[in-house]
Amino acid sequence: MDSKLWIRKALSACLCVAILATYSMVALASSPKVAGELTVLGTDSSGEAPFVMVNGEASKTGRSVFSSSVINTPETAGAVITLGKLGKVELAPNSAIVLSFDDNNISGDLTAGKITVLGASQNVTVKVADGKVLQLAVGESATASGASAAQTTGGGHSAAWWGFAAVLVGAGALIIYAATRDNDTQIGGGGTVVSPVR
Repeated sequence: MDSKLWIRKALSACLCVAILATYSMVALASSPKVAGELTVLGTDSSGEAPFVMVNGEASKTGRSVFSSSVINTPETAGAVITLGKLGKVELAPNSAIVLSFDDNNISGDLTAGKITVLGASQNVTVKVADGKVLQLAVGESATASGASAAQTTGGGHSAAWWGFAAVLVGAGALIIYAATRDNDTQIGGGGTVVSPVR
């Protein structure tokens, strides 16, 4: 009788180990959940560290933000959400957004305020309050009213390039004017030329 009991216990132990191994492999095989990191910008009038609301909870710099989070910024603070290789987005004060992201895309439903794309591997899709869907590239912003614009500080370098070109053209014109204003100038002047070979 003892041998039958021993066989049952051994069989039960082997079955438990098999079930444990199967479920741990399934858990390890799942992809990790993508998370962003919150950075709160601004100052609080009371001298304390500012905070924003994430899913209804007061949150400070360093909090993890997951997809489909509702983020609200007060009038005294903005926020930057860093999403690793996906990029970064900035929320201005008095903004509200439902921010969604996965391994490849960032999207949001902006109901108030302004969002700016600081860096992204692809365009960021933003649905604004009136139902329009905007595609924002790096350096571009959108407001809840639907207006979008490129920021000159982020990715809009065209104005700086035109300013640089104007400076170059002006310097070239000044050099040409200085060289041609006195037509009597002769190369070599009228000095005596001494030849090393006679």
